[in-house]
Amino acid sequence: MRATNKTIAFAVMAICALLVGCRDKPAEAPDEEPGQAALYPDIAQAKQDIAAALAQAGKENKRVLLDFGGNWCGDCQVLNIYFHAPANRALLDRNYVLVPVNVGHLDQNLDLATKYGVPLVKGVPALAVLDSKGELVYSQHNAEFESMGRVDPGAVTAFLLQWKG
Repeated sequence: MRATNKTIAFAVMAICALLVGCRDKPAEAPDEEPGQAALYPDIAQAKQDIAAALAQAGKENKRVLLDFGGNWCGDCQVLNIYFHAPANRALLDRNYVLVPVNVGHLDQNLDLATKYGVPLVKGVPALAVLDSKGELVYSQHNAEFESMGRVDPGAVTAFLLQWKG
């Protein structure tokens, strides 16, 4: 069987995620590489972004998907690639308002992680699903996506299907 460019890209990102890891980050490591687009916005935006997502979700009859992570996290980068894979992109766009929540060096927005039942001590990325009223529907407690290099892209599809409402 011949590997496609997409398959090769997934494999490369998975290997990078395994090498980088997301449980611990050296204090001196930069949040993002030069020229790299930030997946996670400024730390101070999280509460505003969640409020805006809830308003949008209410209007569009969607759920809100909170993605706790950091720009330094290789596993978070891989999850983002899986979110935007063709099989998942339409599913995500149709059913969710995605909110990346920047956790800094696992030391920021801890109040939001606690509020939504996300144990950051187990690593990132970690997800929580809210209904359009802001009520918690589900949160990952067992670091299900913390090691994205070992997660099949289909697991992200299954997650999105399971919690779409």
